[in-house]
Amino acid sequence: MKLEKQHPIGVFDSGIGGLTVAHAIKKLLPGESMIYFGDTAHLPYGDKSEAAIQAYSVKIADVLLRKGCKVIVIACNSASSAAYELLKEYVRNDVHIINVIDPMVSLVMEQFPGKSVGLIGTKRTVQSGVYNRKIEEGNKAITINSVATPLLAPMIEEGFFNNQISYEIIAQYLADTSLDRIQALILACTHYPLIKKQINEFYQGKMTILDSSEVVALALKKYLESKDLLNDGQVGTDHFLVSDYTKSFEAAAQIFFHNAVQLEKHPLWN
Repeated sequence: MKLEKQHPIGVFDSGIGGLTVAHAIKKLLPGESMIYFGDTAHLPYGDKSEAAIQAYSVKIADVLLRKGCKVIVIACNSASSAAYELLKEYVRNDVHIINVIDPMVSLVMEQFPGKSVGLIGTKRTVQSGVYNRKIEEGNKAITINSVATPLLAPMIEEGFFNNQISYEIIAQYLADTSLDRIQALILACTHYPLIKKQINEFYQGKMTILDSSEVVALALKKYLESKDLLNDGQVGTDHFLVSDYTKSFEAAAQIFFHNAVQLEKHPLWN
């Protein structure tokens, strides 16, 4: 398939977290059309096995390829760590794959050499050690202190954020001694920008909070420009596919995209 500027961008995640990435992409690149796939039937990915995440990711990539997407963005840290290399092999030269980890690693190595940086994410992301490994390879003397925060993504999916209950759960995780004396905190899950305000409140606005949504959008723009695939014409159209209908996903999508969102149910296995 010959890729054209007007072809859509494919974005996928297990649920609503990837909408933070999709929103950043739309804000930076309004002329682009987007197809978002939320694998709501299998959320969250953070407690799934690597094999399961790879199977879901390949199925979703098939859907996005059939829709003619010119780039696929893995808007999920768990899928980025478990399935990125497999998807690159799977799609071969058909489309370019962008994950949410590599752009953040590049940013941290550029801005925080010799510093201590904290990281919170799902069990899958933290146990993979992917951030630590990639940053160590950069040889910038950066120390990564990681804490698994498995309750946060399900909490956010259920709509429990910006209230006292969510603040207490967030505070319990951030009080972990592993995060003492850090100079910045990586939000290594695309759900977590939805609780960024409360994380800032915990740190009284004195911590540099790093979320990948804007970083990934910039990486996408740079790639599209390099391949002359940037569509900077009229405002593009957006389509939202879900493997199972959920009210929380529809409500979150409407918050981010400010109008009625039509969800199309697209089961991965029929």
